[in-house]
Amino acid sequence: MDYLLVTIPLLLVATFLLTAAHFRRKSSNYPPTIFPTIPIIGHLYLLKKPLYRTLAKLSTKHGPILFLQFGSRPVLLLSSPSLTEECFTKNDIVFANRPRLLAGKILGCNYTSFGYSPYGDHWRNLRRFSTVEIFSSQRLQEFEETRHDEARLMTRKLVSECCGSSQIVNLNTVFHEMTLNVMMRIISGKRFFGGDNDTELEQGKRFREIVKETFLVGGASHLGDHLPVLRWFGVKGLEKKLVALQKKRDCFIQELIYQLRNAREEFAGDNYNDKNKKRKNTVIEVLLKLQETDPEYYNDQLIRSFVLNLLTAGTDTSTATMEWAFSLMLNHMHVLKKAQNEIDSCVGKCRLVDESDIASLPYLRCIINETLRMYPPGPLLVPHESSDDCVVGGYHIPRGTMLLVNQWAIHHNPDLWSDPERFFPERFEGIEGERDGLKFLPFGFGRRSCPGEGLALRVIGLTLGLLIQCFDWERVSEEMVDMSEGHGLTMPKAQPLVAKCSPRLVTQFV
Repeated sequence: MDYLLVTIPLLLVATFLLTAAHFRRKSSNYPPTIFPTIPIIGHLYLLKKPLYRTLAKLSTKHGPILFLQFGSRPVLLLSSPSLTEECFTKNDIVFANRPRLLAGKILGCNYTSFGYSPYGDHWRNLRRFSTVEIFSSQRLQEFEETRHDEARLMTRKLVSECCGSSQIVNLNTVFHEMTLNVMMRIISGKRFFGGDNDTELEQGKRFREIVKETFLVGGASHLGDHLPVLRWFGVKGLEKKLVALQKKRDCFIQELIYQLRNAREEFAGDNYNDKNKKRKNTVIEVLLKLQETDPEYYNDQLIRSFVLNLLTAGTDTSTATMEWAFSLMLNHMHVLKKAQNEIDSCVGKCRLVDESDIASLPYLRCIINETLRMYPPGPLLVPHESSDDCVVGGYHIPRGTMLLVNQWAIHHNPDLWSDPERFFPERFEGIEGERDGLKFLPFGFGRRSCPGEGLALRVIGLTLGLLIQCFDWERVSEEMVDMSEGHGLTMPKAQPLVAKCSPRLVTQFV
């Protein structure tokens, strides 16, 4: 009897709250939602890993625009190219902010780093710097020889390991070492893998683990982001893990800053530039030069957070894309052979592929695009947040709403792509390869889109092209490559890709 006296009032209160919330949404012209929206937790009870697949199922059932409640946080979920375009064109400034999540507070230096900072003067300055000093056509051209050098060193190392016969290779390691060396040489003039310096090799292994942990821990869901009261209890210890990770990240980059600053002090002014011409334009050195004129703004913390953003975003994403591409080709050997024949026909066997050839290798570019469609490195893009009330799809979106664009769902929508679960690079040879209403957006769109698209495609195209040209590849067994998806922000493979390779005649030119 006492049990009923307690339960019945609670049920009545819950029913009242649910009903009131339902009518409040209708009167406010919010987008459709999912019933029930449970008090306090909202729709958190619906979420399961992997999140992009769970949200795709919800959109398939309830529609391409949904207004959800993640605890105390309103969320706009989109899985429509036209609605996405409306957000990133008509409402681009409104959605140019980032939600204030725990990862942004700790890994983003209290929301001041390039990736986590709100839209404003500080972010615009960092974006301008990255565009001019890293991703402009001039800078990409300036570092072209660096990319070619690293690609050839990678190829030469594989040739030496094969010793003229078939060899089992961990391609995850190959791709990660290649991309990290490229990024580190652009940023600091140093390379970590493939040299004789044991200290630098250990530094490279150390940072590789830091990058993996960043995407694994940084991509973990934290209930405290949506239920603030739980932050007091440090749910699952995630906050402590993020703090410990950030200390490791800061220490690693600060060592690089000290080394380059000491080198500048030892060879002051023009003497340093004359002695170190190959390194005078690295990113850290440009930032250190700016620090001399404006030390308060360009402090070490800003340099650390900016460099960390570049390194983490520029290595793991490209590595994952190349690993997925090779996994797909090994499961579809006719695609690999077709790409090899294209390279043999276009480039020949008297020289190696370089970046200038990529434009003349349309099938290779189709393979890359199809990989990005099936396994986008950011399946939910990076979350945005509305800075003001706005209208999307005719619905009212209140200020402070987190925007999630499920590009994985868009890329796998059978209404947009014929047989979307099939690996079919040829689809990008025709109309489907065009950017039609943002149905293909692996690098995002609008003000907060990835500025490194040009660099990433150059590295991916050159690396895949050389490996296809210089080696014959096959699976390690008769079984198909495991295509299971792992956990993290960039959709890594659950199992690192291992394959057999044997050198072709063209390797005499490596």
